[in-house]
Amino acid sequence: MEAALEGYLSFARVERRLSDNTVQAYQRDLAELQRFLAGRGIERPEAVRREDLSAYMAFLLDTGRGERTATRHRSAFRQLFRFLVREGRLEQDPSVLVQAPKHLSPLPQVLSRREVEALLAAPDRSSLIGHRDATMMQLLYSCGLRVSELVSLEARNLQLERGLLLVTGKGDKERLVPTGPLAAQALVGWMSGGRRELDPRQRSPWVFPSPRGGHISRKAFWVRIKRYATLCGIASERVSPHKLRHSFATHLLENGADLRAVQAMLGHADISTTQIYTHVARERLRRVHADSHPRGQ
Repeated sequence: MEAALEGYLSFARVERRLSDNTVQAYQRDLAELQRFLAGRGIERPEAVRREDLSAYMAFLLDTGRGERTATRHRSAFRQLFRFLVREGRLEQDPSVLVQAPKHLSPLPQVLSRREVEALLAAPDRSSLIGHRDATMMQLLYSCGLRVSELVSLEARNLQLERGLLLVTGKGDKERLVPTGPLAAQALVGWMSGGRRELDPRQRSPWVFPSPRGGHISRKAFWVRIKRYATLCGIASERVSPHKLRHSFATHLLENGADLRAVQAMLGHADISTTQIYTHVARERLRRVHADSHPRGQ
């Protein structure tokens, strides 16, 4: 494989007269392919199959590389194998049927921990509505709830002595979610304080009742959280109840949480849905490294 790479790079430089930057980019990409194939026990170009190259494309995407990067790698190895066929080293080109990566949905947007802290501190807790909003945002971030699960949370499903909530999610499936000390403390304060003001006769089943009856609506809370984002200097389009859920999952994984545990807390039926947050965490770490490392400046 080493000789094949050297032969192609020499051809690219001399015969095709590609620029030094282009040749160096091909060299980096093909060196990574060589390492990947070596890990599969493949040392010679003749042993490479289409399935190996497809697996390499999947590897690139799974390790957080974007669609454009994966497409660039595909272009590099297709040029290599075409060259080897023209030179008579190979009878067939294994890269011919390797498809370009499908269009990927954008990764979920995540707030930084500093932005989350600023957002949670924004409500005026001395007011009834501010106390309610602060408690709701703390639950979203600490428990990773969907906003529909949050607004429909019933008082009978609080298990604060055990640090748990019984949540009804999609498809009416129930799951137990740990609250964490900060969310538990916020809930205890709300249930014994602000909620009693909203429902002095304790007739409402909801943790967050509306003054007009029923529970606070998703739309009303969505509007409130946008206002708090503006108050603390965060672009309102970057903040929503669901983005606090995204931030919950990503920050847990960044701190070493088990993927299966995060899946259970989020209520995902399929772990592949949860795995998107591993890509978010890797991309965030890559950006931090690129922005902070002295050789990246």
